[in-house]
Amino acid sequence: MRRLEDVRQDLREDLRELGTRLDSKVSMERYQLEQLAREEALRQVAERVTTIEEAREQEHERKRQEDQRAIDRRAADRRLLFSALIAPVLLLLLTVYIQARGAGA
Repeated sequence: MRRLEDVRQDLREDLRELGTRLDSKVSMERYQLEQLAREEALRQVAERVTTIEEAREQEHERKRQEDQRAIDRRAADRRLLFSALIAPVLLLLLTVYIQARGAGA
């Protein structure tokens, strides 16, 4: 009788332990929901990264265009400087030179 009572007591403890283990396990439904939530969060992060990369590329392209416009502006300024200042001075010097040679000849 004592052995039977011990076995019965062991069986109760085993069932209680098994119940505790089952309570701590996650249901398949919950696991799938958590997995979907993780995948959704990962997708959102990937979208954010893509958006940030596109914004950086657009900023880089805008900066490149601004730099190109600045280079073009400097080239136009140099042409303007040459045509407005240097060319008339050269023409004046050429005229003076020609007159000096013409008067000497």
